[in-house]
Amino acid sequence: MLAGKNILLIISGGIAAFKSLDLIRRMRERGASVTPVMTQAASEFVTPLSVSALAGVQVYQDLFDLTAESDMGHIQLSRSADLIVVAPASADLLAKMANGLANDLASTLLLATDTPVLIAPAMNVRMWDHPATQRNLAQLVADRVHIVGPNPGDMACGEYGLGRMSEPLEIIDAIAAHFAPRPLDGHKVLVTSGPTHEPIDPVRYIANRSSGAQGTAIAAALQDLGADVRFVTGPADVPPPNGVHVIQVESAQDMFDAVKANLDVSCAIFAAAVADWRVENASGSKIKKQNGALPELSLTENPDILAHVAQLGTDARPPLVIGFAAETDDVIENATAKRARKGCDWIVANDVSPETGIMGGSENQAILVTEQGADQWPRLSKGDVAAKLAERIADQILGTS
Repeated sequence: MLAGKNILLIISGGIAAFKSLDLIRRMRERGASVTPVMTQAASEFVTPLSVSALAGVQVYQDLFDLTAESDMGHIQLSRSADLIVVAPASADLLAKMANGLANDLASTLLLATDTPVLIAPAMNVRMWDHPATQRNLAQLVADRVHIVGPNPGDMACGEYGLGRMSEPLEIIDAIAAHFAPRPLDGHKVLVTSGPTHEPIDPVRYIANRSSGAQGTAIAAALQDLGADVRFVTGPADVPPPNGVHVIQVESAQDMFDAVKANLDVSCAIFAAAVADWRVENASGSKIKKQNGALPELSLTENPDILAHVAQLGTDARPPLVIGFAAETDDVIENATAKRARKGCDWIVANDVSPETGIMGGSENQAILVTEQGADQWPRLSKGDVAAKLAERIADQILGTS
């Protein structure tokens, strides 16, 4: 099940560290090689000798191990693994991860890596419930960190509640699920996201209120299903997901050029809020006020990226082209008309009236408009909307819908 996989196991401080010994044994039984890293606090609960004996290799503890550092060992450790597992993941280490701190070997490895990370939290129930821990967890989820557990139960401190580390076999299941074949393995997809900025002069531009959150969530959800994602993003508020191929753009024309260069895909999703117009006579220097006189700005239409791609010939057009429609009234009618006008396969529509809080917010209420009609989804987090859309895309690409 895990044959040939290289697991970097980080053990942080806590009574649950004793479970890590069994976890090492079970990973190796299933064919994985395990490279253990222990925090200083972890060695108060289990000995490095025990961990090393079970892993069959040395334990790494010191950030400033001069022998390893001659080859930048802490960087190589973080990048040679197929998966980094943190078990147990203490509240302290979660806080470091969420806030980008790196003051020991474990936290430095986690900050220096682009390898997927799976954490198994373990802590007192009050620590788990504390708003600071929950904020940190929310940030880690946004950062694409995978989580297993914790479980409810009796604790060493005598309290009861959530905070017990998942059992080794539960963690093994989560690791196996990470490596399991995914439906979109081998498929490339294109996702556009964020706003575009259309310059007026070097310091001013035309833009909109898009945060890029929905497009980012879609890219992440498709990556979770195994897709090779090309992510063309304007200057968004949210960072792109780890592991996707990011193409940063500024203007609509920049985005158009990037899209045309990346159309060898199974699906193209146009979630970006592209400015409809740009300033034709943008100034090369800052426009100065002139005794109350208004500057003369001549607007021209930006390229219609969605329509261009949707109306390409069969040889050049991606098999599935999906547009977005941000509407403030008659949402279904306008989205249905847009699908026909643009020539795309699907439209994901939503009501972005100010009272909905959707534009720039954390939730969305999507309507999927296809040839078969309109499917209204409940109001969900943008992550859940992305996961639902990604599943429909996978079904369509694989011909199971």
